[in-house]
Order: sequence, then structure tokens, then C-alpha cells
Amino acid sequence: MDTVSGNAGMSTRPVPAEEALARATAILDAQPDAALAQAQAILEKMPGLPPAELLVAQALRRMGQPRAARDQLAALSLRHPRVPAILWELAQAARDAGNVDQALAALDRLTRQQPGVSGGWFLMASLLRRAGRTDDAWRADLSGVHAAARDRDLLDAAMAMHDDRLDAAEAMLDARLARLPDDPSTIRLLGEVHWRRGDMVRALALVERAVDVAPGFDLARDFLIRLLLQNNRLADALVHADILATSPLKNPGYDLIRASVLVRLGDQDGACAIYRHLLAQKPEQPQVWQNLGHALKTLGQQADAVHAYRQAVSHQPAMGEAWWSLANLKTVRLDAADVAAMRGALATLDSDPAERQEDIFHLHFSLGKALEDAHDHAAAFRHYDRGNRIRRTMIRHDAAEFSAEVAATRTCFTSAFIARQGAGGCPAPDPIFIVGLPRSGSTLVEQILSSHSHVEGTMELPDMMMIASRLASRVDDGEFPDFATMIASLTPADRTRLGEEYVDRTRVHRHADTPHFIDKMPNNWQHVGLIRLILPNARIIDARRHPMACCFSGWKQHFARGQAFSYDLDDIARYYRDYAALMAAFDAAAPGHVHRVIYEQMVADTPGEVARLLDYLRLPFEDGCLAFWTNNRAVRTASSEQVRQPIFTDGVDYWKHFAPWLGPLEQALGPLITEYPPKSALS
Repeated sequence: MDTVSGNAGMSTRPVPAEEALARATAILDAQPDAALAQAQAILEKMPGLPPAELLVAQALRRMGQPRAARDQLAALSLRHPRVPAILWELAQAARDAGNVDQALAALDRLTRQQPGVSGGWFLMASLLRRAGRTDDAWRADLSGVHAAARDRDLLDAAMAMHDDRLDAAEAMLDARLARLPDDPSTIRLLGEVHWRRGDMVRALALVERAVDVAPGFDLARDFLIRLLLQNNRLADALVHADILATSPLKNPGYDLIRASVLVRLGDQDGACAIYRHLLAQKPEQPQVWQNLGHALKTLGQQADAVHAYRQAVSHQPAMGEAWWSLANLKTVRLDAADVAAMRGALATLDSDPAERQEDIFHLHFSLGKALEDAHDHAAAFRHYDRGNRIRRTMIRHDAAEFSAEVAATRTCFTSAFIARQGAGGCPAPDPIFIVGLPRSGSTLVEQILSSHSHVEGTMELPDMMMIASRLASRVDDGEFPDFATMIASLTPADRTRLGEEYVDRTRVHRHADTPHFIDKMPNNWQHVGLIRLILPNARIIDARRHPMACCFSGWKQHFARGQAFSYDLDDIARYYRDYAALMAAFDAAAPGHVHRVIYEQMVADTPGEVARLLDYLRLPFEDGCLAFWTNNRAVRTASSEQVRQPIFTDGVDYWKHFAPWLGPLEQALGPLITEYPPKSALS
């Protein structure tokens, strides 16, 4: 225990006895037998000296004689019932002797006397759990966490961490763990220090340990779920979310985090049930209404989604994301009253622009969409431009650094390099990757293919990007001098293991018994070479759209996450150039390995393009692929409503309405415009 009042209340003796006790106490943990001998020698001279009797019991417990220690401590506690050190030792000795009830009785007395000492509560929780009293154990853990929140050592470490003095915080916490190796509050806080450093492996291990030590530590479990989500360990996250939802501390936030896990797993119905339950109890929750709208939109229940979003803005009129969610339905048009309401909301935010930037840029994107629908293209462009400029200041994207990474990948995966690697990789033919830029028609391709009886549509899966990032970190950490050397070091067995890892990690998203599934993460174009090495039988589809249409559409679309290049016309043009160059290089290195779908050709000749696509995938033609809009599967992307309608041609050249303001984009794209579609797509 950390800070019990040692021998408070015991009688004192002359200084030599105190010195002898101090010497014996100093060797107690390392040499309990020697400490016992010294304590007994003191008692021979001073029979009944309480500190010496306590020391005898402490030594006996450490020597593996818990029953003898318990008996001595029980007698000592009767004579000195208000000495915390005696009660603490009695609890541990009774526990070690197998007498849980006696241990709990001692801890009950101890925590009543010193409720601010967390160790007593945590030990009580572990014993209550052993006795099958789960709810009481949970509450004891919560009491321990509450007590730890006032601990000076932990407060100092937390302040150092929040001040970004991570080394100092770690040193404080390591010192505390040396004294208290199983203190869950210290372990959890140390996990957060490592998370802030970017060491996710160490952070996860520590926070998992904190939850193992104190299963009722709700805040640690909440943090663990968030870490698991960041690492895409969705099944594990759901296990912990299910546990957290049963906490005796009824916190709606725990229901919300469980709903977020269900959303990530594709269980939109389960998430909707949670949101509706929370709203039935307390309807004036704009964030919950918005979350419900997101889930309903994914399920294709547009009218209900609109209602949910409008409920959100009725409770919080300046809630920019809810307004954008309405505008982002694409098939919904915001009217003049909505425009007036959004302009009014912007006016209310002018007094505190720094704190409300997210609401402000969302409102600008929403006004851009509303005014575009009203054919006021000049005003729409001004709002899109303002929203993008604000958003660009809030994210980090180094276009030159990214171009250099793409160039390194492009020069690595040559035909000679691929040939030298030889056989290897996981032979599974299951994955179908759809890559490209956002707003390129990839959701349309996904919807067409997921309407085939042999193919399951999942979502934009992060797993390949996570594998690639882990490999790239080996270069960043200095293990390899460059990207090509690192990739070349992968043995056939390594590549097989990585491919199997991808298939295993994505299995949680597969709910249908189909031979193929789709991974529609567009950014995977950066990793087509890696996919070729670790999943040689996977199919890759490049969804390509006219560069002006694609870049402009991406620029006026606010993405929830992951597309940091899209908030500046020059950045997005450079990104498109990098993408086109890498895909052209890979076409030359592995001819025919990637199938390209040109959006404009798919719109003009859907049956012919679908037939070509299915032929590439070696799948029989099915009429359902041409009636893709009847597929009621969940769709999470910005095009979710558009792919629930038959193909229309209105959007092909829509960017031309904004041509007067897109000169810089056209100039930045250069010859990619005149050379579109690429020659390889026409062969």
C-alpha cells in the first residue's frame, strides 16, 4: 500500500529500538528471515512492542507462512483496531491464507478509516471478485480510481504529461510502479504517456494490464476501446464495449462508444437501437441525433436520416456537422430557409471563431452545396473556398514529402524487381481492391460488384494501409536505408505471413458466404505493388474519373477523415498527378494486373463496362449487377444515396459550371487533362 499511517498510535521506545526496527524493516522484502530474527530479538528485550510484532507478522507472510502471520495480526488488530498498517497486513495475510471473508472484513475497516488510499479499494475489489460479488467488486474498483484521482504523485505525473513533459511523467510513474507494481491507475497513466509518444504497442499492453488488474476501472476500459479502434482490433473492442455497457456506473457515454464500435463493424441496426434508446430517455441530444442520422443514411433510410439531422440542428442551430450531413446526402436540396438559418448560425459564431472552427467550416461547405443546388455558382464557390481554407489550416499535409514517398514506391516496383521477388505471398483470391481518388466513381463500382452473388461489399478497410505503415516505419526507425531495401528484404515467407494477416484482419467484416469481398479504401492505390507481393491472386480495380471533375468534386467534399490532400486545389492536383504516375508505372511493370474503370465510359455504356469488369474478375455475368440500385446493402461513403438510383449523366461535366474559378486547378493538372483517358484504359 502506498501511504498508510505506518505505526501511528503505537507506543514508542528508546531510540536504539527504533533504529533496530528501521534496520529490520529495510531488509524486510529482500531478507524476510533476517528481518524476522531481528524483530524477535527486539521482542525478547521489549515484549509486546507493537511495531516489532507487526514486523514479525510481515516477515512471516513474506516467508510463505500466511496463516501464522494472519493469527498474529488478528490478535494485534484487536489491541490496536485503528492502525491502518495492521489492517493492511491482515488483509493480505488472510488473503494468502485463503480466508477471503476475514480479508474483506479487514479491508472494510481499513477503507472506512482511510478512504483516500486507492490500494485498499483495489485489493478489496479483487477479493470481492474472487467471492463472486461482481457488482460490489466493480464499485470497489471505482472507489479506488476515485481515490487515486486525488493522489499527489499521480496528479504531478498527469500535469507533466499534459504539459508535454513526457520523460518527466514517465520517470515519476516508473518510480511509483517500482513501489506499487500492480497499481492500475499508475499503469493506465503510463499507457497514456506511451500513446502520446506514438508507441501504440506499449500503450495497448499497459492499458490492457490496467484493466486486467482492475476490471471495474471504467475509464481505463474506455481508453482501451479507443486504442483498439485506432488499431482496427474491432472484435476485441466490442468485447470490452459489451463489458463497459454493464457498468453499475450508468454512463450514456459507454453506450455511445459501444455504438461506435458497432458502426465500425457494420452493424448499423445495432447502433441505431442504442441511439434510439438514449433519445427516448433524453431527446434533446443533438450529437446523438446526428449519430443516428449517420447510421440511418448508411442503411439507406434517407427520410429518417433527414429527420434525425434536422432534429440535431433544431436542438443546436449552429451544429455545422449536422448541416453538412444534410447537405452531404446529395439527393437532398437545402432551401432558402435553410440558407438563412445557416447564415444566421455563422453570424452567431463570429464572436468565438477560434473555438468553433469545425462548426464554421462545416457551415461554409453546407452553404456551398445549398447555393450550388440553387445555381448560384459564384457564391457557392466562395463558400467552398472559405471552408477549404479554414480546414487546410487545421491539418498537416506536406505535398512534397508525400510526392517523394510515392516516387520511392514507383521506382521500387519495376518489372525486374517484381520478377526478382519470385513466388510468395498468400494465395487467397478473396480480396477485390477498388482504388483511386475519392469521388472517382469507386462507390458505383463497389455497388455494381456487391450486387453479384459471388461478391460481398464491406467498406473502406484500413488494414492494408496499416500493414504498409508498419513496414514504412522500419525505414523511419533506421532499420533500412530506404523503401526499396526494406521491401526487398521481405522473404517469401514474410510476404505470405503479411498476406495472411490481411485476410485474417478483414475477416471480421465478412458476413456473407461469398468467395470474394471488396476493400474499397481508395488510398490503397499507393500500395498496389505491396498488394501484388503479399496477395498475388487479389484483384485490383482502378476507378478513374476525369481529373478536373474528380479533383473539383473532392475539393468541395468535406471528408470526415483521411483525405488531408483535398482542401487545397494545388494539393489535390499534385496528389492526382502522383496517383496517375504511380498507376502508369505499375501498368508498365505488371501489365494487365490492374483493371481500369473509366467513370465516363461506365456511365455511357454500363452493360459493356460491367461485362468487361466481370470478365477481369472471372465472374459470370449476372443481371443484378445492372440493377445495382435495388441492392439495400449499407453504404458509408459520400455517394451512398447516389448509388441507390439508376446511373445518370448529369454529373459527368458538372465541374464546368465552376470553370471560371478553376484555372489554377487546370494549370496544375497540365497534360493529364488532354491525355485523359490514359491509353492503357483504351486497350
